[in-house]
Amino acid sequence: MEPEQAEHLSQLHSRITSWFTRNARPLPWREPDCSPWGVLVSEVMLQQTPVVRVLPVWQEWMQRWPEPAALAAEPSGEAVRAWGRLGYPRRALRLHAAATAIVTEHGGLVPDTHAALLTLPGVGDYTAAAVAAFAFGQRETVVDTNIRRVHARLVTGNALPSQSLTAAEMRLAVSLLPDDDAGSVAWNASVMELGALVCTARNPSCEDCPVLADCAWVRAGRPEPHYVPKGQAWHGTDRQVRGAMMAVLREAEGPVLRDLLLAGPVDLAAGQETVTTPLAALHALSAPQEQLERALNGLVRDGLAELSGDGLRLPA
Repeated sequence: MEPEQAEHLSQLHSRITSWFTRNARPLPWREPDCSPWGVLVSEVMLQQTPVVRVLPVWQEWMQRWPEPAALAAEPSGEAVRAWGRLGYPRRALRLHAAATAIVTEHGGLVPDTHAALLTLPGVGDYTAAAVAAFAFGQRETVVDTNIRRVHARLVTGNALPSQSLTAAEMRLAVSLLPDDDAGSVAWNASVMELGALVCTARNPSCEDCPVLADCAWVRAGRPEPHYVPKGQAWHGTDRQVRGAMMAVLREAEGPVLRDLLLAGPVDLAAGQETVTTPLAALHALSAPQEQLERALNGLVRDGLAELSGDGLRLPA
């Protein structure tokens, strides 16, 4: 790297990390006393889920299961129940499986290297890099959607990153990472926060950006994205029906009769009174019988529910 390029990169590092120092949200998983387990839980919960929804669930989760062993000692269904409405509840199953592996294979301690973290169930490259960086202070290239968007605008001049992570984006992220451990951790956290608060996907607050003068996208006149992002449908989808069924199972103290889940409004059998409200919400969807059966079978297939006699319950 040429001296001028190195100096410019050093200035970018300084401006963005200084902005982070002044503006970072006070999140509990960023606190110095947060355990590696707390960081791992936060990273899994934050996948495709905003901070405002994750925060109360993370706090309740950490109060109940402050260490992996505490979660591993309970049925996986309790993890699914505590997951609440965060969405993508298979993440709860993966966290339970990871906690079990941490106890049986790592002495109850979250492993402290990228390679070892990758051996945990449900932990991929991003999560392993994020935990190694934010829990153990290691130099890792952390690349999430927010970071990719900042890099795309700041360096390449594109309004949005590629629709899926590319090798070119990874090379760019590696080239921008500070050489020292502490600096790299601060850079990862700072760019991520800049993307979350300022350089947002829609209506970015460019006037608040600490590197506005360096932004290739702004210099290019803020061109439109080179593709149209597709939103993820919800209403009327199998995901909505599955979510409504999961709400019934989470509230129930025991198995819920299969007919209650697959039929329209019916009289509740003895012992089913605790699920009246979520059951009414499921019935209100007026989902076709075929879709109800597909959703129910999918929950069983994915391990999010299990059959018990004529009923369905969270996994034991």
